[in-house]
Amino acid sequence: MFSYLFLTIIVMSAVAFFVGQATGKRFAAVGDAPDMHSLPSYHGAYVAVWVGIPSLVLVLLWALFQSSVIDSLLWSSLPDHLTSGADAANRSLLLSEIRNVAEGRIFSEPTPEVLAAAERLNGWQAIVRIAGFVVVLALMVAGLFFARARLAPRFRARNSVERFLDGFMVLCALAAIVTTIGIVVSLVYEAWAFFKLVPPQDFFFGTKWEPQIAIRADQIAGQGAFGALPVFLGTLVISVIAMLVAIPTGIYTAIYLNEYASKRVRQTVKPMLEILAGVPTVVYGFFAVLTVAPAIREAGGLLGLATSPNSALAAGLVMGTMIIPFVSSLSDDALNAVPRSMRDGSLAMGATPGETMLRVMLPAALPGIMGGVLLALSRAIGETMIVVMAAGLIASLNVNPLDSVTTVTVQIVTLLTGDTEFDSPKTLAAFALGLVLFLVTLGLNVIALGIVRRYREQYE
Repeated sequence: MFSYLFLTIIVMSAVAFFVGQATGKRFAAVGDAPDMHSLPSYHGAYVAVWVGIPSLVLVLLWALFQSSVIDSLLWSSLPDHLTSGADAANRSLLLSEIRNVAEGRIFSEPTPEVLAAAERLNGWQAIVRIAGFVVVLALMVAGLFFARARLAPRFRARNSVERFLDGFMVLCALAAIVTTIGIVVSLVYEAWAFFKLVPPQDFFFGTKWEPQIAIRADQIAGQGAFGALPVFLGTLVISVIAMLVAIPTGIYTAIYLNEYASKRVRQTVKPMLEILAGVPTVVYGFFAVLTVAPAIREAGGLLGLATSPNSALAAGLVMGTMIIPFVSSLSDDALNAVPRSMRDGSLAMGATPGETMLRVMLPAALPGIMGGVLLALSRAIGETMIVVMAAGLIASLNVNPLDSVTTVTVQIVTLLTGDTEFDSPKTLAAFALGLVLFLVTLGLNVIALGIVRRYREQYE
C-alpha cells in the first residue's frame, strides 16, 4: 500500500511542478515579466511543495500509527475468554497468530475465534488501504488548488521555497542531533542497568571474560564472568597492527601519487586503490582465512614459533590492507588542497621535492591527513567480520599477535545473538561495551580536532 502511495505522491508532485511552472510562464508571456518576483521554476516548486509535503507527512503518520490502532481494535473485538488475564507476551502471540491466518500462513488448525478475527482484520485492512489512498489523494488535490490559486506575478514564490528549504535543512540537522542523543541515552541507560548487576571495577579491570550464563532454571551453565580487559586488549592489538600497515602505506602512496608519479600512473593507480574500499568485508575475511592465516602459520612453523590457527596478526594485516584507501585517498586530497604557491615558493628557495614535501606540504595538509587516519582508525575499531573469521571469538589476555583474540564489536554481536532475556547481564554487557567504544571514539575525535585546529591556525 505505502509503496503505491509514495509513487502517487511523486507523480502528483511532478504534475504540480509543471502546473505551477506553466502558470509562471503564462504570467511572463502576457507581459507581466518585468513585474514578476520569482522565476517560473519557483512557482512550480512552490506548488509541488504544497502537494507533496503535507501528503508525505500524512502517509508517514499513517504508517506509524496504523498497526497499533488496528491491533487495539482487533484486541477489543476478541471474546473475553481470550483477552482476560493475558499479559503482553500472550497478547503479542495471539495477535501474531491472527495476522498469520489473515495472510494465509496457517501452521495449525486455528480456532473459530481466530478465524473470525482474521476475517475482520482483512476487512479492516482493505478499508484502511482504500481510505488512505482517497484521503491522501484528496489532500494532494486540495494542496494543488490552494497553491495554484495563490500564484500571481508578484507572488514571492522564491522566498517561500527558500524558507521551506531552510526548514528542511534545520529538520535534517535536528534529526541527526536527536538520533545521536537517542543513541547516547539508550547506551547510558542500558549500561547503567548492567553496572547495577556487575560492579564497574569487575568489568573494567577483570581479566576473565566468560559471559555465558544460564537463562532458564533447568539449564546448566556457569555464573558468568564479565571482566572486559581481554576484550579491550584484543581490540587494541588488532587496531594497532592494522594502523601500522595502513598509515605508512597510505601516506607514502599519497606522497608518491601527488609528487612523483606521472599523470598516467596516477590515473591508473588511484582508481585501483579506491576499489579496495568497495570490497565487502566478508571477502577480506575469506582472504584472511584462506591465504593470510595459513601463510602466517607456515612462517611461524619455519621459525619455530607457536602460531594459533586464528591470530591477531592475520586479522590486523588484512584489516590494514582494507583501510589503506581511506588514508591514501584523503591524504592525497589534502595534499592537493595545499596552495600551489607554498610548494613553488619552497622549490624556488632551493629546497628539494623531498624537503618540500616533508617541511611544507605535509604540515600544511596535516588536518586532512588526520581526518583520513581518524576515519581509518574508526573503521578498524568497528570492524567485525574480518575479526570473526580471522582472529576468533575467544577473549585472551595477551598481546602476542600470533594468538587468537577478539574485539569489542565481535563480542557485541555475540552477546546479542541467540535466545537470551533482554534484562540479563549477558545482553546488557553489549551496551556497556558499546558505551566504552563510543567514549573511545569520541576521545579520538577530540584529540584529532585539537591537532587539526592547531595546525589550521598555523597555516591559514
